[in-house]
Amino acid sequence: MGEEGGGGGGGGGRVVVVVREFHPEKDCRRVEEVERRCEVGPSGELSLFTDLLGDPICRVRHSPAFRMLVAEMVGEENEEAKEIVGMIRGCIKTVTCGKKLSRNGRTSNDPTKPLPVYTKLAYILGLRVSPSHRRMGIGLKLVCRMEEWFRDNGAEYSYIATENDNQASVKLFTDKCGYSKFRTPSILVNPVFAHTVRLPKRVHIFKLSPSDAEALYRRCFSTTEFFPRDIDSVLNNKLNLGTFVAVFSESYPTQSWPGSDSFLADQPESWAVLSVWNCKDVFTLEVRGASRVKRGFAKTTRLVDRALPWLQLPSVPEVFRPFGLHFMYGLGGEGPRAVKLVKALCGYAHNLAKERGCGVVATEVSSREPLRLGIPHWKRLSCAEDLWCMKRLGEDYSDGSVGDWTKSPPGLSIFVDPREF
Repeated sequence: MGEEGGGGGGGGGRVVVVVREFHPEKDCRRVEEVERRCEVGPSGELSLFTDLLGDPICRVRHSPAFRMLVAEMVGEENEEAKEIVGMIRGCIKTVTCGKKLSRNGRTSNDPTKPLPVYTKLAYILGLRVSPSHRRMGIGLKLVCRMEEWFRDNGAEYSYIATENDNQASVKLFTDKCGYSKFRTPSILVNPVFAHTVRLPKRVHIFKLSPSDAEALYRRCFSTTEFFPRDIDSVLNNKLNLGTFVAVFSESYPTQSWPGSDSFLADQPESWAVLSVWNCKDVFTLEVRGASRVKRGFAKTTRLVDRALPWLQLPSVPEVFRPFGLHFMYGLGGEGPRAVKLVKALCGYAHNLAKERGCGVVATEVSSREPLRLGIPHWKRLSCAEDLWCMKRLGEDYSDGSVGDWTKSPPGLSIFVDPREF
């Protein structure tokens, strides 16, 4: 059933807003029209447009539970005159919201090692309202209806991510919907150059199987904020291109991966890990509004880079036509030289993206993440301060060890789920 709300109308009679389930068979074309009318990214000369490749729910369909709603204007006198004017996507999963010590020692081999505290978390993304129908309360109706579904499915918290300078979005969620500013991670974006990045010869990179990667992540990162309890589903997804561990050859001379248990039992002095997610097969991006001068400059840098690859010159990727990206997630490591190993892994991920025809490589990390110093990125392409806002929906799921998560201080790291980037 849909949710109705009053609306204005000129001489054509009264109209109502109906919030209902998205129906792929009949709604795809009209949803795409709304997407095209809504600019994505900062306003100004350049605009970033997203092509969802004909699948409006592509950015949530890999989550354990997901839903999409549309807002439709319906005339009371002519019910056939329907127009989709807004949409919203949402998904639910179980994540780490804190940690605790085991009281009985039966759940861990090491009673001094913290255990994760899980909660059921909902995520709102892809809220769009057609420019001609804004300031009519449609965005609020969509959010409230989605939150009803979250509560019905046991979610304790809901969060959204938005640009810090998107005042309309921030005011909607913080002033009208009861969300609080929670975390400010950084989105770091690096172009894919025409040349292959040289990797340090003294660094060895292993590719892990999904089961080995799961064991490593659960052992080392399960208490990291936002760590997904179903990490095995992420790592076994067809969009996951692999998990990679880097070590220095002189401190870890073996040429084959010994297994996560053996590796962690006898760790090298420093090591780093990251995984790569193929967003290119989910959506593409395109920068529009660039002048001929900017386009010409970008093309020149690529031509020089291709002609002189040994110089390792940075070049501007072809972002003025649809391009894909790879997302690096699950970044972590230990030891005094872990930052250098992260940089080597990022170079490896760059070369993988180049082979697959991507325009950029991106990641999102905590603003306090120590390893971010090893992540190459262009400031002009990146977002130094993304904004996550959170709201508590209920108190019936987590075990109470954390209290109200929305009031907790930030940790050094967060785990960004690639299914929701």
